[in-house]
Amino acid sequence: CVPKLANSRECLEEYVEHNTRVVTELYKALTSKDPETLHGIVAQDLEWWFHGPSCHRHHLVPWLTGSSPSSKALVPQHVVGFGPLVIAEGFDEAHLVWWVHAWTIRTSDGLITQVKEYVNTSVSVTRLSQMLPNASNCQCIWQSRLCDESVPGLVLAI
Repeated sequence: CVPKLANSRECLEEYVEHNTRVVTELYKALTSKDPETLHGIVAQDLEWWFHGPSCHRHHLVPWLTGSSPSSKALVPQHVVGFGPLVIAEGFDEAHLVWWVHAWTIRTSDGLITQVKEYVNTSVSVTRLSQMLPNASNCQCIWQSRLCDESVPGLVLAI
């Protein structure tokens, strides 16, 4: 079922569920340090973006490269999908870091092609209206739950 070709709600739900499972499998592979699974679900040219305090700039990178010295699992507390975008949110007690990862999954092959990492940042995912090009109609469809008001906020528009 390719969501761009089929307009059924059932097809879209199946697509979102698949993408959410891919990201869930990614975290299992990261915490078990399973490079074979990682190579099967992450594109070789993964695009990585970071937003947050520079001292936490490499919070996710050691996990992706298999060099994390931490024995504490990187486990999201919330995972939710919106088409090709899957949001995962968690908290690292050891480093006092709130994190949100926004993973993009390529429709053609199901590989993860991009991750936007937000550390100690509140994220709101907002869907922009497609009705009118100049309309300012937007709808917040997801918001960080784990961080407090002391962190800066960003809007991720989809």
